[in-house]
Amino acid sequence: MPAQRMKSALLRMIAVTLVIAAVPASAAQPAPQMTPAQMIAAQRSAMAKLSSLDGVWRGSGWMIDQPGETPRQMTMTYRVGPALDRTIRIIEIRGYLADGSFGFHAFNTISFDAQKNAYVMNARAAGRSGAFDFELATEGYVWRIGGADAGLHYAGSIKDQVWKESGRAIAPGRDPVAMSEFTLRRVGDTDWPDAGAIGPK
Repeated sequence: MPAQRMKSALLRMIAVTLVIAAVPASAAQPAPQMTPAQMIAAQRSAMAKLSSLDGVWRGSGWMIDQPGETPRQMTMTYRVGPALDRTIRIIEIRGYLADGSFGFHAFNTISFDAQKNAYVMNARAAGRSGAFDFELATEGYVWRIGGADAGLHYAGSIKDQVWKESGRAIAPGRDPVAMSEFTLRRVGDTDWPDAGAIGPK
């Protein structure tokens, strides 16, 4: 091999060696992916921590859509159950006005991302939907629409068969504004949403 070609090959080898040496070990060796069985097991374990939500609930509460509105007083009903091989929880919320019409109707799911080790609330109501941060807390949970410093923050707790949740609007430099508050009591079990599933025959 001519001297010039040998010199060029040597320089390329040195350059490649320097690039590899500069890459962090975490980038050079990505974390192993979980198998489907491992993800399902992790999801079931995480969702078991929310089993206290399961059942049928009824109570009262109020909510507003914008600060300054007159609160809508409602009879609230929740039904909650596990689905998808107990890897998610489904929540239907119905708020009834005094005349029996809907003042609020929502359909939410809570899931667990095993790769990110994080819960997610997928919420749908009033024609809007989104995926939001959901975290476990003492005797309950918190979830947010928006960031930690601005948006809607919800906090719920379950104790002695009583489920309470309150929502507040948070904005920098302003006092929090109460947006909703519900208190419900557990009135029974439910086999929803698995009841009535279509079998193979």
